[in-house]
Amino acid sequence: MTTPRITLAMRAEAIAVRAALWLLRRLGPEAASNLGGRFCRSIGPLLPVSNVADKNLRMAMPELTAKERKRIVRGVWENLGRTVAEFPHIASLKENTPSGPGFDVVGAEHLIAQAERGGPVLFVSGHIGNWEMLPPGVAHYGVGFASFYRAAGNPLVDRIIRDLRDAAMADPLPLFAKGAKGAKEALRWVSAGNRLGMLTDQKMNDGIEARFFGLPAMTAPALAAMALKLRCPVIPGHVQRLGPARLRIVVEPPMMLPDSGNRQADVATLTQAINDQLETWIRERPESWLWLHRRWPKHIQAPTNRLTKGSNMSEK
Repeated sequence: MTTPRITLAMRAEAIAVRAALWLLRRLGPEAASNLGGRFCRSIGPLLPVSNVADKNLRMAMPELTAKERKRIVRGVWENLGRTVAEFPHIASLKENTPSGPGFDVVGAEHLIAQAERGGPVLFVSGHIGNWEMLPPGVAHYGVGFASFYRAAGNPLVDRIIRDLRDAAMADPLPLFAKGAKGAKEALRWVSAGNRLGMLTDQKMNDGIEARFFGLPAMTAPALAAMALKLRCPVIPGHVQRLGPARLRIVVEPPMMLPDSGNRQADVATLTQAINDQLETWIRERPESWLWLHRRWPKHIQAPTNRLTKGSNMSEK
């Protein structure tokens, strides 16, 4: 791959990013979180991409009123602003702090069991709460995992982001670029007995069709295929936001791996189970998920009489 030429605009952008990080660090984790949340909550709902979030909500949760959707979209932007502003502080957040910034873990016994067991593990989550807390939080229990990531267009900014992620980990682990090459490298990594984490909540055009909020959604099957090939544990987990820079990692028990003898059907079954788990978390706190991306095909429209899980409508 050819390294892009560093332009003056790229250098200026990197300087601006470093200045913003300097300011956020000076503010401290709580104040930075509050600033980021307030700014994005004020500006974000005015941007055209918020129309995507509103359409997603109308399709996925048609029982919501316009007022409820508007409140959720504001919450989405607030959570995103807080997540970005907390990013430079992730490395400093401590576990089980009595009050103020920090994080705790529910379901830590599942992490401890895997650390004792050893061998390959796949962690699955989505862009929920402050998802950047997952790798360093889980690493506290001896089960740090490598991840996929989408490189920033500006290589100077990309280096800043990678350095922040490495700083949050006591022992930095590989970051695999999204794409065919990264997928092959990740498979080799897990096959060698290592651990990998994946966020599987975004649309993948060349994935397989699964249901998400009752609607057809193209979904990446790579995690399911890898888990079934290696027969390794799949552990779901997500991050709940309790307050400014106050986070909770919720770890679920390992998922049951289907074994029907039909590999293609088993991949579809496990992929669907992962989508169902993500949906459960999102329904609990819809404002904590990143509704801003186009998760469903543009032509999909939710029937007005469709009943959904968690709907307050009664069947006629």
